[in-house]
Amino acid sequence: MEPGAPGPDARGGRTAAADFRKRRRAHLSDEVASYIRDLIMSGEVRQGEFLRLERIAEEVGVSATPVREALLSLRGEGFVSLEAHRGFVVAPLSRQDVVDLFRVQADAAAELTGRAAERMSPEVVDRLAELQEQLEEAARRGAAGEMEDLNFRFHRLVYRSADSAKLIWVLGSVARYAPRRFYASIHGWQGASVAEHGAIIDALRHRDAEKARGTMRSHVDHAGELLVAHLESRGFWAGAS
Repeated sequence: MEPGAPGPDARGGRTAAADFRKRRRAHLSDEVASYIRDLIMSGEVRQGEFLRLERIAEEVGVSATPVREALLSLRGEGFVSLEAHRGFVVAPLSRQDVVDLFRVQADAAAELTGRAAERMSPEVVDRLAELQEQLEEAARRGAAGEMEDLNFRFHRLVYRSADSAKLIWVLGSVARYAPRRFYASIHGWQGASVAEHGAIIDALRHRDAEKARGTMRSHVDHAGELLVAHLESRGFWAGAS
């Protein structure tokens, strides 16, 4: 090897560093995409509104690159479109679109919960009950962010217990339209999480697959109704034909 030539370790190190930067950038763009999805689905930005890269980058404290990557990803998901020489614009999303998405989400969530009822150990059911106790305590304290996190963990534990990776993927693809960050501020959501989770836990504890399917379906349907009502109250579809 010639003096000064990079050895295998140095060359591999540079490759590893490049891979690390790529993974970090992908993670950042995923987080930015989630932020923009929530802006759209909460009604904070409206269909037809242009999304400025620089403004979003400043809001979330990143460079323009992960914002552009996030917007391109959202374009593929149908959240935004790209207009030549003008930029990214929020794509139309009708009331029926939201209803349809929650219908599919309810179907997938119900099936996963029914399968979970047949597999879930008593220890996992106890863990769900603990999460629910923590969620109810957070509700009493008005800790919205904590409630959102606990609700996410509750549902994730139920779905993962079904051992159905592809169906979980399907659910995740439609659940992107649910604004996780804003549910705690939607009227009626806190009460629904407190009241309806108990019935789900009861069905899982008794290994009643049909009841588990029904209670989860009703729960997700109710969440969809609450979101539609919230969006309507904010004039999300005002002026839409």
